[in-house]
This record gives sequence, C-alpha cells and structure tokens, in this order.
Amino acid sequence: MMSKVAPTKRREVRPTDQPPEGATHPDARPLLSFTAKKRGKAPLHLADCDAQARRELLQQAGLPAFRADQLSRHYFDHFLADAQQMTDIPAHARSIIEEKILPRLVEQVTVLRADAGMTLKHLWKLYDGATVESVLMGYGDRTTLCVSSQAGCGMACPFCATGQMGLTRNLSTAEIVDQVRLAHRACADGDLACGPTRLTNVVFMGMGEPLANYKAVIAAIHRLIDPSPQGFGMSARGITVSTVGLVPAIHKLAAEGIPVTLAVSLHAPDDDLRDDLIPINSRWKVTELLDAARHYFLSTGRRVSIEYALIKDMNDQPRRAQLLANELNKRGKGWVHVNPIPLNPTPGSIWTASTRRAQDEFVRILRDNGISTTIRDTRGSDIDGACGQLATAVKEGRRASVKVTNQEDS
Repeated sequence: MMSKVAPTKRREVRPTDQPPEGATHPDARPLLSFTAKKRGKAPLHLADCDAQARRELLQQAGLPAFRADQLSRHYFDHFLADAQQMTDIPAHARSIIEEKILPRLVEQVTVLRADAGMTLKHLWKLYDGATVESVLMGYGDRTTLCVSSQAGCGMACPFCATGQMGLTRNLSTAEIVDQVRLAHRACADGDLACGPTRLTNVVFMGMGEPLANYKAVIAAIHRLIDPSPQGFGMSARGITVSTVGLVPAIHKLAAEGIPVTLAVSLHAPDDDLRDDLIPINSRWKVTELLDAARHYFLSTGRRVSIEYALIKDMNDQPRRAQLLANELNKRGKGWVHVNPIPLNPTPGSIWTASTRRAQDEFVRILRDNGISTTIRDTRGSDIDGACGQLATAVKEGRRASVKVTNQEDS
C-alpha cells in the first residue's frame, strides 16, 4: 500500500526579499513622504475657483464679471479652453483670458493606444515640466477616466512604479480638472474606437494618493459634479476616490456628504505583511483602516471597494483570503465589494501576477464567505498601463516621447 505524500508547502515571498528600486543597499526600506520636492504653485485658473471667485478673477483681470458664466460654459459644457476659438468673446479680451483666466496647465506629451483602441493612456506635461498620467477606458455601458492627483507619490509602496518615484508635488484643482476636461473632449471627438461617447466615470486611481492632496481633490470633485456652469454636472455616484489608508482623511471625506465611492487599496489583510507592503500601515493599522471604511459606508450609504492586487506567493494564499473575508464580515454584511486585481507582470521581479489557479481559489473563498467579489478588468498591460509606468518609461528612454497632433489645446 502506497503512503500518502504530504502536500508541498507553497513558497512565500516578502516585500523585504527585494529592495525598493534604486536602493543603495540591500536593507533599504521605503520612506513615506508628505513633503513635495517642488513647492511651486500652478497659475490660477478658472477651474480653481467657485462661482464667486470666478467673477472676482475676471474683475481683477479688467474684464466684466458677467463673462465668468460665459467662459464657464465654454469650459464645462463644450470642453473648450482655447480663448481664440470663443467667437462670442471680444477679440481684445481673448489674450487676457489666455494669460489670466485660462492659462495652459496640461500639455500632451504622448498618447498610447491599447485594447483595440478602447484604452488611451496619456502622458501630460504640467506647467513646470512635471509629468502625470491619465487613462481613458471605454466599456460597453460606460467610459471611465483614471485621473492623477499628484506628480509622483509619497506613499512609497514598493510594488508601485509611482510609489518608487517619490512625491514631486501636489496638483492644483485645475490641473486635475483639466485632465477630466480633455477626457470629455476626447470622448466627444470620438477618439476611442467606439466613436463619440460620453465620459461617465472618473476614478482617482492614477498617480498619487488623493487624500494626501485633500483640499484640491475635494474642490475638483465639486467641479466634476456641480451643475453647469459651475461644473461638468457628472453624477457623484460615478466618482471613486482611492486611498492606501489615510484614516483621518477618510473620516473627513465621510463628513463631506458627497456620495462618491471610497476605494481602499488594502492588498493585505494582516499587519504582518501590510506593514512591509504598504508603508502607511505603520501609522494606521488594518483594523483602524477597515473600521474607518465601515464608518464611511454607514455615513454615506455607499458600498466601499476593497482593492487587492494579487501578487504571486506573497498575498494570494488561501489563508489570507479567509482572513480577509473574516475581517470584512465581522464588521457586517453587504457593506463592501472586493476587487482582486491581477498585478501587471514584472519579469525577473518578485512583483508578478498570481497564477490563474491561485486567483480563482482566492476569489472562490471570498464568495463562499458571502463577500461580493469581482476580478478587476486590467487594461493596457502592453502600454505600461499601471500608474507611473509610462512616465518612468519615457524618462528612461524606453518609450518614445513623441508629441502627437493635438485636436485643440491638449
């Protein structure tokens, strides 16, 4: 009679098995940063201002206040920022508007296409030469923009290309909003393969930690959801704000009373792993973070998304799936949705995607425990799709920094 062979224990890797990119010694650890390298301020722009401030801005520029609504409709209704194309504005006023009301903040460097033309990834140059990325994705029932809120990021997550850049600076409200305007324009002009469409969703999941640039992000959300001529008039339910776990800011966001979706980039259900994987966990532990997320649900009625990048042999074990289910269920039922995300493979690195078998087992355990779970659709893996990858590739010369023809002023 043959004896049973004991199952082989799965290898487990840790973030500390590979130093952060650019580390000068093997024991280097990621360092959190809330202080920008550059403290310069973007020029004041119409989109930085609420209705009253816009009128004051016009008057300071020597123009009549009533033109504030006129310019706002050009910007938010027609997605137009080139004053020379505003034929209902006197010619002598257009140069003043270009200089003092609608200065160019965002300039296209490169655009890459993927997924049969249904994904567009833009690299933008800001007024001071800093670069950020946005990704426009067309689906059958919606069109989504992934927008950046910082140039670089200070959260130092070792598996994230943006996290390895460090924080350059916060974006202004208008620099965020202008990414959205340009996406609206691209949709209206039919730049996606599906032809003309409408931008329906915006996710603050691009470069940067949105809640570390809280004031500008909240103002940008108002520009997105406020009705014309104050904003684009988008649905707040189509806006998602992600965070790696700035607990006080989550409570602050809950108190705003804006029904946007909160997405928590968890990536590990236990402090033992998350301390190394997500450095901010050294300040606010998993329990505090999930308690804050539950509070957000209770305050807003909006189900929270848990983002979980599946990394091979690191955080994709069945025991961690069960621990995640336990942590979520002990705080109640139906308040959360989990999005496991296959990590973009990185050849020769410990940061690579889970196997399909491990992914399916992870999802099965969550669903068996009553957790609503959907594998996140990955887009643009062939065009440096994850945030920060394109900017890094262009900087290092691995992608051509070719400026494509602009439709207007992008």
